[in-house]
Amino acid sequence: MLLVVAVLAITVGSVLLGWEEGVSIDALERTIRSWGGWGVAASIGLMVVHSFVPFPAEFVAVANGMVYGPVWGVIVTWSGAMLGGFLAFGLARALGRPFAEAMIARRNWHVLDQWTTSHGGRLLLFSRFPPVIAFNLINYAAGLTRISWWTFAWATGIGILPMTILMVALGDAIEFLTWETWLLAGIAAVVSWLVLGRKLAAIRGSSDGSGRGKKTS
Repeated sequence: MLLVVAVLAITVGSVLLGWEEGVSIDALERTIRSWGGWGVAASIGLMVVHSFVPFPAEFVAVANGMVYGPVWGVIVTWSGAMLGGFLAFGLARALGRPFAEAMIARRNWHVLDQWTTSHGGRLLLFSRFPPVIAFNLINYAAGLTRISWWTFAWATGIGILPMTILMVALGDAIEFLTWETWLLAGIAAVVSWLVLGRKLAAIRGSSDGSGRGKKTS
């Protein structure tokens, strides 16, 4: 059933992404608006497809902010990301490592090894704060662990919310943003990446240490 849903999502997403303009914020905005009352479904579909077809999901979030404003833009974007995450997580759990390896680049296979030896809600939560680790990569890796659906849900839901709010807010106010604002946003992103990267490394280290301790006891 999950596989059927994934195939349908990819098919619909391929149609949505098949415009000649290419993937850009303006093109996404026009596409979502062109669907009229079905624009919400189209936007959610694009976020689901992002779990299987690589393209900048941040563009969709910004476009949603431009079309739906800060509140509904966040709701639509977050809902689509969660559905895509659940689908990728469930497929990886049902089909195993061969499926996960087929969906991600070989250079990232080492992340699968790290996640099967050290995982948990706290690690998943901090991994969600981008740009520490790619969203899709975590979905597949987490599906190969013993993390429960509930843990995956709360850690993912909370973890992706800050960036979702930020991207949608940027889309809502994109016409009024100055270069100073973009500069401050860039600096904040770099600082956040450094801080969260160190925190994630510390959590991994403590998980590995406790795992070794259990093996030697």
